Amino acid sequence: MSDGSPGRLFIGGAWTEPDGGHYEVVDPATEEVVGLAPEASRAQVYEAAGAAKAAFGPWSRTRPEERAAILDRAADIVQRDFLAHAEVARAESGATASTARGMQVGVGIARFRRYAKGALEPVEEAVAPQINEAGPMGRAGVFGALAVRQPVGVITCITSYNNPWANPAGKIAPALAMGNTVVVKPAPQDPLSVYRMAAALAEAGVPPGVVNVVTGSGAEAGEAAVDSGDVDMVSFTGSTAVGQRIAEVCGRGMKRQLMELGGKGAALVLDDADLASAVAGIGTTFSFYSGQICTAPTRVLVHRSRQDELIAALTAYANRLTVGDPRDRATVVGPVISAAHRDRVEAYVELGRKEGARVVAGGVRPGHLDRGFYVAPTLLADCTPDMRVVRDEIFGPVVVVVPFDDEEEAVALANDSDYGLIDYVWSGDVARAFRIARRLRAGGVGVNTVGRNMEAPFGGFKKSGVGRDVGSYALHAYSETQAIVWPG
Repeated sequence: MSDGSPGRLFIGGAWTEPDGGHYEVVDPATEEVVGLAPEASRAQVYEAAGAAKAAFGPWSRTRPEERAAILDRAADIVQRDFLAHAEVARAESGATASTARGMQVGVGIARFRRYAKGALEPVEEAVAPQINEAGPMGRAGVFGALAVRQPVGVITCITSYNNPWANPAGKIAPALAMGNTVVVKPAPQDPLSVYRMAAALAEAGVPPGVVNVVTGSGAEAGEAAVDSGDVDMVSFTGSTAVGQRIAEVCGRGMKRQLMELGGKGAALVLDDADLASAVAGIGTTFSFYSGQICTAPTRVLVHRSRQDELIAALTAYANRLTVGDPRDRATVVGPVISAAHRDRVEAYVELGRKEGARVVAGGVRPGHLDRGFYVAPTLLADCTPDMRVVRDEIFGPVVVVVPFDDEEEAVALANDSDYGLIDYVWSGDVARAFRIARRLRAGGVGVNTVGRNMEAPFGGFKKSGVGRDVGSYALHAYSETQAIVWPG
């Protein structure tokens, strides 16, 4: 199929031929080529950062109403070509057709709409007046103050492969709303959608240099987008290992960071839990984007009295799921992103077997599919907290089950992790669930749900990240706070 993109980089408002030629973007379901993505040189990435720096001054001084209008127009333009965008997103990411439409392109549009409104949110906050005595710092008086949020400058947005619309839009839109300019470096596996987003923004009237998109199949483009002297901040979504390397470079340049990294979400299923609700929530790990979501409840901690019942219900749930071509309406579980990632997930399942885990569902490659990078929904029981399948982020349709005997042990097991993105608590006693939630070292906790409030802050504790975004918190993340003080 044709991806409809120009096969060129987007730098300084111009579609630019890549110095390094092109690389193939492959459909994870069919292993066929979806399109060609441009291979940027380090010099071209620096050129993009330079264009963003040159555009920052004028763009940061535009009226908020103008920025809001452009973001709203961009949402309209994306909506106009909705089905074509969704088809490209499905083909390059392997998501099911319904996920590509609703959770990818649909959420991308919603984020442009949200931050069109966000551009109009107040950026000044009054600070209580302070009475100062006369002294070395000046005369006595009453001093007023304002805290004013200012744009950071040039922001490099490095996005994940698991959502080529929602994740980039969640960075670009609030950054632009606050008056920043951006260099976007999409994941190499599915960059074509981001070029479509850039084209929509250009058509909507974003001035040259405000949005730039560079891509590459290897590490060079991303490294250049981080170490460029013109970049003031890096917003990254991806693995903890890569995030740590980015943070080291940012530390040397004192660049601001927003890091949304790995997760190993604990789902605490208490003795009084509604098991049907818990199974439906945990089952999203198997089904939604084949478990390639950092917020997935992949680590199930269940009260020993409910363990057998829960394992039986999760096994039945996993076995009912249709694995296959994401274009088919009946498909629930599509492929993972690449052959290399499929092999990695399968290696973890085999490691679990060697560690002593019992495979009660899945564990073998789906035999009815002769092409594509498919992994069967897999459930591992008889797990212990020291197993690597319990401790490492697998990022696939794999769930592990560990029993506990009381609340104290449940909380200790949940917190015994390098990660702390989102945990979950299922209990029939909501007050009890909230009490436990407050003790969990995670950036978010779902009580009897895996649903999200899209105005609530999102981010992680520990190695799951630095900073918070979503809702108005994203506007804060992409701004610096300036204090203005004057005598009354």
